[in-house]
Amino acid sequence: MGNIMRIESISQIHEMIGYEKPKHPLITFIEPSKIKAKPIIDQQFSIGLYSISLKNGHECKLKYGRQYYDFQEGTLMFLAPGQTIEPVSVSEKAESELDGWILIFHPDLIRKSPLGKKMNEYSFFSYDSHEALHLSDQERQTVTGIVKTIENEYSQNIDVHSQDLIISNLELFLNYCNRFYGRQFFTRTNVNRDVATRFEEYLQSYFDSDKPETRGLPSVKFCAQDMGYSPNYLSDLLKKETGKGTQEHIHYYLIEKAKTLLLGTEEPVSQIAYSLGFEYPQHFSKLFKNKTGMSPAEYRN
Repeated sequence: MGNIMRIESISQIHEMIGYEKPKHPLITFIEPSKIKAKPIIDQQFSIGLYSISLKNGHECKLKYGRQYYDFQEGTLMFLAPGQTIEPVSVSEKAESELDGWILIFHPDLIRKSPLGKKMNEYSFFSYDSHEALHLSDQERQTVTGIVKTIENEYSQNIDVHSQDLIISNLELFLNYCNRFYGRQFFTRTNVNRDVATRFEEYLQSYFDSDKPETRGLPSVKFCAQDMGYSPNYLSDLLKKETGKGTQEHIHYYLIEKAKTLLLGTEEPVSQIAYSLGFEYPQHFSKLFKNKTGMSPAEYRN
């Protein structure tokens, strides 16, 4: 495997896959069945574009982050600019019967629009590949219909309304994806409840051990990695199930442990802060007062 290949433009994508000349410089709709070039296997790609892929039919395998992912029928996968993927395999049969579509757009398309300012609200762009959105037939028809509308809009003669219409339909598409992820969290409620329970047990175990002193405070990213999720996916999942995100859960167990130590020991506040993983005692005191309305010393007394 060589160096990471960087892809920064729509035209570069089209040239690489042997696709027709792009009809718009900042957005494109690609049908895998019309791709002429064979996929470059075992080559890492860093893509400076937003990409949304719907897979129908046979599966292909990608390495995304540190995990391998079988991209199977009826799933949507989202990539934000700067993420890296690596095609690993695709069977000959699958290659000849590729289905689905790929919507790709450049950040410049939305940079000056209200949508550009709220892209961080669509946290699924930073989910791991195994946290893809699994669509029902009706949901697949809904999102595909919107994508087709976007394609029709940029394929026509561009006028003063084109940009606004493309972006408004793109935002509609992303809002539907938010809804469908909410449905996915809900329909998998038993699994999600197990995750919430496991996370509570994980935090209890962490703060009851010497890990805070040796490893420091657990960050959202640190906890998510230990749990096998991306940070945003774990936080969104916990919010749907418990109403609290990952950081709120961490702070809750941190404060509960601190209360136990303040009332059950005579250790100085500074020592308690260090034992909980704080590098500076004043940071502990500030957080404790913020969460309880009292300083550690006031709570102890």
